This record gives sequence, structure tokens and C-alpha cells, in this order.
Amino acid sequence: MIDPMTERLVRFQRPGALPYLIGADEARVAALFGLDADAYRSLLDGFDRQARQAAATLLARPGFADAVDRLPLHAEGADGPRDAFHVVAIGESTTADRLSWFEILGRLVALCRPGDAVRFTNLAITGSTTTQALTQLPALGFQRPDLVLCMIGANDAQHLAPGAPTLVSAAETERNLAMLHDLAQERGPVRWVWLTPSPVDEPRAAAYPHFRRAGISWAAKDLDVTSDHLLGRPELTVDTRLAVSEDHHFLDDGVHLSIEGQREITAAVVRALAGAA
Repeated sequence: MIDPMTERLVRFQRPGALPYLIGADEARVAALFGLDADAYRSLLDGFDRQARQAAATLLARPGFADAVDRLPLHAEGADGPRDAFHVVAIGESTTADRLSWFEILGRLVALCRPGDAVRFTNLAITGSTTTQALTQLPALGFQRPDLVLCMIGANDAQHLAPGAPTLVSAAETERNLAMLHDLAQERGPVRWVWLTPSPVDEPRAAAYPHFRRAGISWAAKDLDVTSDHLLGRPELTVDTRLAVSEDHHFLDDGVHLSIEGQREITAAVVRALAGAA
């Protein structure tokens, strides 16, 4: 039987997104978690079933399937339509999550538009700051995406001790976000959509034993600074703060989201993209 901590690690860690592990076979990745390939595959299959169920739940909402049908996921090249449309995610643990909004989005498109050739690649890395995300630009260029969905900035807003400044200053976060977008465009024009960092449940995060031992904390006001900056940029931005508001949208640490919270962010992304189509 797989212990809960290992299951949580597999859920939120995505070793295949790390540059030095790209292409590693499943048995090697499983060993990083102390699992054999069969046990690792069993966990992944379980997460896949949950993500598919979350997608099916969304499709049962009135009008939601129509919104998925309107998503602008058709690639056009110089010579007309291309074979596949490639969607890439950049982010941190909220996106790296095997039950994330991005994973649910991929299942939504597969269920609702099985005849469309749309590929989803998740490059999110748990714990990443915007500074570290800049190192992913070569990998992003290699992927040649048609659409980038970027949700990052929560780790920048960490406080490593009471009264300490944020891990990355607000000014540096804004500079890094601009560089992510602008340097990606230099590698080839790509449509770019931001998601604001999801909210935190401050009391729950403050009470979480692992955060308390590490001295780590978050403040909603710091995340709001990044969110408001993104909403002022010219690119489309999805405000996830409007989607995540209930207690059951958070896990016990107050920072990571339950599958219900992830599902609501997926719904917000679909509405925004369909409305902008």
C-alpha cells in the first residue's frame, strides 16, 4: 500500500518537466519516489481518472460543452491549418498538480472535441519562482507552442520568516513576468494567457505544521499585488481569485487546491478563452 505522503509527492511533483530528466523512462522516474513502475503507473492512472471525472462534471453544467467547443484551439500555419494545436503550461505546484486546472482542461477537450488534434504539455515545476521560470524559456521554445497558459508568482510571495520580505520582490516579479512573455515572443509569436496566482487561506496556511516548522508564510495582499499587475497587462488574464472562494477549494495546507478548487479554475479559464475567441 502506498503511503499518503508518497501519493502527495507524486501528485505535485512532475520530474519529467525538469530539463535534466526530460525523456527519462517511467521506471527511472518511479524510483525517485521509491516506487516500482507498476505502483507509479497505478497512481498516475488514478489521478487521470479523477481528472476525467472532474472534466465530466463540468461538462454536465448547462452550456459548458458549448463553451469548450468555442475554445480557439485551431492552429493556422503559413500554408493553412496545421496538424495539431499545442497548448503549453508554465507554472508552479498549482499547475504541476496531477489534478490541476490544466490537466482537467486537457481531459475536457479530449472528451468534448475528440476529433480535434490538440496537444497539452505541462512544463510546470513545483516550487518554481518567476526567476526560476525564466530558465525554462529554452524548453518552451523547443516545444513551439501555439498557446501558453502561465500561472506563476505564488512562490515569489513567500515569507521565509515572520516580518521578512517576500522571497522575490514585487518589482522583480513584474520584471520577470515581462521577460517571460517578451523573450518567448522573440522565439516565435505565440498567444499568451496569464492566470493570477490562486488565493491562499491564510489561517489554514499559518496552522499547517510543515509550514510552521519551516517558518514559511503567505499573505493575500502580496498575491494581490501580482494579480493586479497581471490584470493591467495587455494580454488576457484569468482572475482565479473569483473562482476560488470556498473552504473546500483548499487542501489542508491552505495554499494548494483541492480538485474542487482546481475544477473551478478550469471553468474560469474556459469561460475566459471562449469569451475571447
